[in-house]
Amino acid sequence: MTSTTALDDAAARALDDPAAAISSLPWLEASLADDAAAGRFAAWGRSTVIDENVGEAVIPRPLFDELHERAGLEATWPVGNAGLLHVYGYLLSTTPTPYGLKRERWLSGELERACGLEVGALLPWAGTETLLARATAVASALLARADAVTEVAEGRTARIALGTPAPGGTAALAYAVDGRIVTIFPVADPAALRAGLGAPRLRWNAA
Repeated sequence: MTSTTALDDAAARALDDPAAAISSLPWLEASLADDAAAGRFAAWGRSTVIDENVGEAVIPRPLFDELHERAGLEATWPVGNAGLLHVYGYLLSTTPTPYGLKRERWLSGELERACGLEVGALLPWAGTETLLARATAVASALLARADAVTEVAEGRTARIALGTPAPGGTAALAYAVDGRIVTIFPVADPAALRAGLGAPRLRWNAA
């Protein structure tokens, strides 16, 4: 069992010793190895760690480098594998954003509810599959929806999919560029998001 306190401790340690930080969370260490061996990161595209809302990196460079080394992936700061960063990197992010900490999508239960999943279905340390495997399955199902929006930006094809809103109104959003997943997160007001999309562009830290 893990707690947010353990994540906080690991995030603090990651500033100086990212290898020790990851090793302090055995489920994370095992997940990275399992996902790398299974080639699961290939389903995900590229993302920058410089958040578009706050204009700064949401994880430190040493952690960025350590995560990619563990995953067996080449990356040049600040652009790396979106699955690695949005799923595992965000868990160790302590950078405040207008929507709270990045990790909350995996911890609060809001995304689970929006996806119609059981409580705890997306907890990072729960279940028999890695969080990346579960996130990939959920995002892929959303992106397969007939009502997903396709747009072309900077010569690249992106897909925006919003799920059916949960009773509270929150919907799950999945985003992909050139056929590869970039992110998945809960949206409190999906109608407002649709109305505010504006002209096509690369979104949600895609690179």
